Amino acid sequence: MNRKLKLWELNRPTVEEFKEKEKFPLVVVLDNIRSLANVGTFFRTADAFNVSKVILGGITAQPPHREIQKTALGATESIDWEHHENLIDLLKEYQADGYKVYAVEQAEETLLLQDVVVKSEEKHVLVFGNEVDGVQQEIIDLADVVLEIPQFGTKHSLNVSVCAGVVMWEFVRVLGA
Repeated sequence: MNRKLKLWELNRPTVEEFKEKEKFPLVVVLDNIRSLANVGTFFRTADAFNVSKVILGGITAQPPHREIQKTALGATESIDWEHHENLIDLLKEYQADGYKVYAVEQAEETLLLQDVVVKSEEKHVLVFGNEVDGVQQEIIDLADVVLEIPQFGTKHSLNVSVCAGVVMWEFVRVLGA
């Protein structure tokens, strides 16, 4: 029999232990995310994948907020985050500091997610866009790579927080190895 584990058996770190833990060189940027449930899900996923920071850009709501907390389940306390109105200048600063910026979007020239080569010695920024308008064109223009998740159904996109989980996993799968 394969017994399901109880929560206390998972040996998860406390918030304090997690904050002290070395993080993956991975920053997640939310470009004008409008849904508070999506924002909370980003925090929870960032916690699960040991992301170093979440950056909330433009109109993206900031904690504390009841609707964010519903899906974040406390991850707004464990994940470092900051808010910036203008992401363009910030992303240029990250690039100047040696980060590779990936815009996750459908565009004329993209790299499919399965073809990305994640290097553990590099630092990475993943930018996810607005649920309707996607990543700002200015960010696509300055990105080092535009990443796309291949899709095979009738819909044109995934929910942005689902997309984030898929992409973050692909990066931490390599970074955590």
